[in-house]
Amino acid sequence: MDFSSLTQKARQAALDAGRVIVASRDRQVDAIHKDAGSTLASQVVTEVDHEAQDAILNVLLPTCRDLDLALLTEEQKDDGKRLECDYFWCVDPLDGTLPFIQGRSGYSVSIGLVARDGSPQIGVVYDPVNEVLYEATKGHGLRRNGKPWEPGSFGSELTFTFDRSLAESAVFEEVKQALESGARSLGLDGLTTLHFGGAVMNACYALEQGPGCHFKFPKPEDGGGSLWDYAATACLFEEARAIVCDVFGEPLDLNRADSTFMNHRGALYATDESIAKMIRDIIRALGSRM
Repeated sequence: MDFSSLTQKARQAALDAGRVIVASRDRQVDAIHKDAGSTLASQVVTEVDHEAQDAILNVLLPTCRDLDLALLTEEQKDDGKRLECDYFWCVDPLDGTLPFIQGRSGYSVSIGLVARDGSPQIGVVYDPVNEVLYEATKGHGLRRNGKPWEPGSFGSELTFTFDRSLAESAVFEEVKQALESGARSLGLDGLTTLHFGGAVMNACYALEQGPGCHFKFPKPEDGGGSLWDYAATACLFEEARAIVCDVFGEPLDLNRADSTFMNHRGALYATDESIAKMIRDIIRALGSRM
């Protein structure tokens, strides 16, 4: 398998989808309800999501035919082939549909290649607002706009990116206070909070503004993000030598057999292990109140 060539394909597909998204920003776009997950963000879709997906599939489907790759994409039904093939594309053509509709930043194109064992092999994310392309191939480091990139932790405060569901949870203020206290115990000046956008850009921004973190609680109902929300950024974080795992410290279950949702174990992104440990301790202390 030529992963370098496949990364180039993913890059081309992401940029093509980005052009579709940018071209649609000046026209009226209507949101359509879909039955997916338990949050508003998971239940809205637009024609732009489908147009961006078409642009991606135009590039990736030939690789599926030629190399026996499976495909999992947000706007198509899961056909289960990801459980049979050695690798599958994991695609979110427009992550952050809500911020896109609202005309603010926080949306992106996300394309990952995942092995059958759930390990991320390729991650490509395109932020069409800021024209930033992130890409990683397992074992070959991280690139930002085509140049090798080693993100660092240069800030004096801990950057915490979060989504609507966490902001509306009963424990949100308690989580913020615990993070601020924990940040100070790590020698930082405090906490910077940012309600940014979709899961993909939330993770990327935490990496950009290190020290940073982003996480999703586990919960009993469907939701908590989906496989396509995490596949690409998992590869980016691994190649950045940062931390990506579930809230229990185990690898993300990126090829979950019984569902495409990630609510069963949550997700945790952090720029270093000390921050990840602090977050796991906070989540453990919250227990059933999450």
